[in-house]
Order: sequence, then C-alpha cells, then structure tokens
Amino acid sequence: MKRFEGAKKIKRLKIVEQIIIVLFLAVVFPLVVSAFIINNINQHAVRNELQYSALIISESIASNIETFFQTGKDELDGIVLGLKYIKSDYLQDVYLKDILLHSEIFRTFEIEHTRPEEMYVSGEDSVKFNRKDNTMSVVQKVNNSEKLNASINLDLFDDKVFNIFKDSNRQIYVINYKHELISSHNYNDSDFKSALAALPKVLKEQEPVIFGKIKNQPLAYYKLSVPKMIIIVNTTSQITNTTINRARFRIILALTLSALFIFTIVLFYTYYLYINIRQLFKGIMALSLGNYKRKIRLLTNVFTPYEIIFLAIEFNKMVDEINNTYRQLKHTNKELKKLDEFRSNLVDTVSHEFRTPLTSIKGYTSRLLRQDIEIDEETKQKSLKIIKSQSERLSRMVEDLLVIPDIEGAKLNLNIEPVNISDLINDSLISVKNKEQHELVVDVPEDFPPVLADRDRLEQIMINLIENANKYAYEDSEIKVQLEQEGQKAVIKVINRADFIQPDVLNKLFGKFIRIDDKTTRTTRGTGLGLFIVKGLVLAMNGHIELKSTEDNTFYAIVKFPLA
Repeated sequence: MKRFEGAKKIKRLKIVEQIIIVLFLAVVFPLVVSAFIINNINQHAVRNELQYSALIISESIASNIETFFQTGKDELDGIVLGLKYIKSDYLQDVYLKDILLHSEIFRTFEIEHTRPEEMYVSGEDSVKFNRKDNTMSVVQKVNNSEKLNASINLDLFDDKVFNIFKDSNRQIYVINYKHELISSHNYNDSDFKSALAALPKVLKEQEPVIFGKIKNQPLAYYKLSVPKMIIIVNTTSQITNTTINRARFRIILALTLSALFIFTIVLFYTYYLYINIRQLFKGIMALSLGNYKRKIRLLTNVFTPYEIIFLAIEFNKMVDEINNTYRQLKHTNKELKKLDEFRSNLVDTVSHEFRTPLTSIKGYTSRLLRQDIEIDEETKQKSLKIIKSQSERLSRMVEDLLVIPDIEGAKLNLNIEPVNISDLINDSLISVKNKEQHELVVDVPEDFPPVLADRDRLEQIMINLIENANKYAYEDSEIKVQLEQEGQKAVIKVINRADFIQPDVLNKLFGKFIRIDDKTTRTTRGTGLGLFIVKGLVLAMNGHIELKSTEDNTFYAIVKFPLA
C-alpha cells in the first residue's frame, strides 16, 4: 500500500517536473544563449557605427579646414593683388583698414619689408599659430621686398571648423605635424595625451583612418597636406557607456523580464489547468451519479487549453440536448394545440359560414332547374341576383382564407402605385351589400391627393371594414366613412355606433377567428378573419391601423396611408 501511494505521488508530480524541465530547456537555456548572441551582435554593430561616425567626423572636419583656408587664401590673394598696384604706404594702410572693416576672417594686416634673400618663396602659405594670443598668422608674398602678415582669430577658426559638431560628445583635436595642439572640441588633457601616444608614426594623407587598441573606443585621424594639420577624433568612455554598455544592460534586462513574464504565464496556466481539470472530474462524477443537469463551468481565459474547452462544451451540449428535447416537445405540444384549435376554428367557420350561402345557392339553383313549374322572369332575375350575391360572398371568404398564409409568411405580391382613394372608396361602397339598411354617410373630397397602395388590396381593406361596421352597428344607426389629410398621410375613418369595448380587448380583435360574440350564441355572420386580414394588408403597404371605442358607444376604425 505504501509502495502504491509513493508511486502515485511520483506520478502526480510528473506534470510539475516536466513543466520545470520544459521551462529550462525551452526558456532559460535559449534566453541565456540569445542574450549572449544578441549582446555580441549589438556590440559589434554599435562598434562599427562608432568607427564609421569617427571616420565621417574626421573627414568632415578636414573638409571644413580646407574650405576655411581656401576661402582665406582666395580673399588674401585678392588683397595682395590690390596691394601690387598701390605704391604709396599710406594708401596701402587705408586700403587694408577698409578691408578689415568688411572682412569676416582676418583680424589684422601688417606689411613687412624684407630683403629678397629672406623672402618666403614657397608656393604654400606660411601658417603659424599663437595660442597665447589666440591667433593664427598667414604670410603672403606681395613682391620681392614686401610680404603681408594676416592674423586670424582662432575663435573664428573653431566656429567654422566645429560648427556642426558643437553638440557632439566626441573629442576632436587639430594638431600640426609637430603634434602641437592648434584647436580642439571637448578638450581633455589626459585623453589628448593618450590619443597622441596611440597615434601611428607613419600616417596616411588625405584619407580617414581608424587607430587605437581599444575596440569599443575607436580613434580616427585625418592628415592634411595643405595646410599641414592632423585631425584626431576620440571616442570617450562616456560614449561607450552610453551606447554599448547601456545597450548591453537593456538587452539583459529585457531578456530577464521576458523570462519572468514567461514563468508567470506558465504559473497561471498550471493553476487554471488544475482548476478546470477538477471541474471536468466533478461533472463526470455527477453524470455517473445520475445528475443529468449538472454542467461544467470552466474558468476560461487565454490559459485555458482548447481541448479542455472542447470537452466541456461537448459535455454541456449533451446535457443541453436533453433539456432542449424536453422544451421542443413542450413547444411542439403547444404548436399542435394551436394547430388543432386553428383546425377546429376553420372547420367551425367553414361549416357555419359556408353553409348559409351554399344552401341559398343550391336552393335557388334547384328552383330554377325545376321543370314542373313555370317561373316568371322577375322571379328568375331575383333568384339569379341572390345566387350572384351569395357566390360573391363565398368568393370573398375564400379570398380571406387564401390570403392568410401570404400575410403570415410575408409573401404578399403587391403592386404599389398611386391610387385615387376617393374613387376607390365609392367603388367599395357599391360592392358591399347593406342588408341592415344602415345609412351610409360618406365624407370623401373628390380632389383628394392619391395614395401609395395596391388598389385591389386597398379595396379589400375598405370592403372588410365597411362589412365589419355593418355587422356590429346598432340597428337604424348610421355608418360614416371619412377621408382626411394629416401631413403627408391620408386618414380613412370608418365610424359606427356599437357597444363599448374595453381597451385590452381591442388589440385582440386583430387575431385570427376572433369575434366579440360567443361562438355558441353568435348573432352576426362572418369568419372572424376580417380585421386580421385588414391589419396584415395595411402593414404590408406601409400603413397604420388602430381601433378605438369610446364610452359614448362610438367605434372607430382608423387607417393611415402615405400620400403619393
């Protein structure tokens, strides 16, 4: 027993052990390797970028120096050319003073008289720097006995050379061939001496070159032949820390946070997996005990496996099918009950309402077919009129029965067009047989605008409403048919005097086979489908119908249709 429990315990812990092993093999080890690779790739890329930028800066500084000296040389050549044509010392002083007022480069001019053998005869400008006076002097030959000394402010030189690198953290040094400092940007004495010590003894001219032993702090130089200067660009340790070291720290931090995030996700995953598996066990146990309504309720989130959700859904579907089958049976019983009631009403209506006109048609037809008696012409015409009237009544009842499926299935075929409502109401009144001899009061303007409707269906609506008023109006009372305009709608009102109907009963009158009088003691004929058909046709033609009954025993059937 103890051996079995120990084996069971080890088996239960295998999932945790496997998750730990998978985490180590799939997360920890790859992250460490990735961190090492990414760090090396990033360091190499940033180092290349630092070297490339150092070369670009040195080349750009060299270009600025060449441009500055070429501009000064061109201006100085022009000044010397002018001096050759001015013989008077006084006029030469005036000329030079005037130039100083407009020159952006030179600060002072001085004409020096010397012997021909002491004259500087090199083709290059003689350039000297004086850091104490913060000046740079340029010597240019005027003639065999005179030369022009021009001084330039080193601040101007610094501004022109370093103008686009003022915000750069790089250290930039400009030195002569004797390694004497001429100008600098972000000067640091120890860094300057270290850069000079690392500078190769043999330098390439007119091209940027990387030198130095520290890979992450590249140095670059550019040796100019005219003027004789060397530009040194130093990458400081601060720049290295800002780029390489900080990037290395961010990479390690990002990978560490990723590992923590992965471990957190796995922890939540294991927790929710355990809870949902427990829910599956409870549902299966409840089912085995005979509880067929017990459903599985999972904690669903991103950590819930699809397979568990699928099992729970299928299990719940099995439970739902049992309940749905019961509800479907119950619903089917209701539908069958309604269908049976509809069949009973239909049979009752057909047997009750169709019997009278069929009896009349059969009786008068048999009378006309008799050969043993002689029937006068007036009697024949009267009999034929009754047969025609009862046939039309049967036709309308059949039409009412046939239109019900179309109304319920929204399959009415309508021909919506402008209809002269005034003429249609008058035609409907002619088609209605008024046996009760109610007085019909018609208030229909002749020039009333046409409405948008199906003419045949609208006539069917009017006939049903007027017949309904005929059936239920008090004896010897009048029936009013009014036509009014309300905005962009035509309002048709059929008004008669009848018993007051409670508001909760009015809407029920639109149902099928609904009659106010009891079907066992009904006093009026009809199928009980008139108002149901009227409402279906009105709504199908975008109209509106309502019934009103007032306590002064007035009944209103109000129909509204849009004007054309």
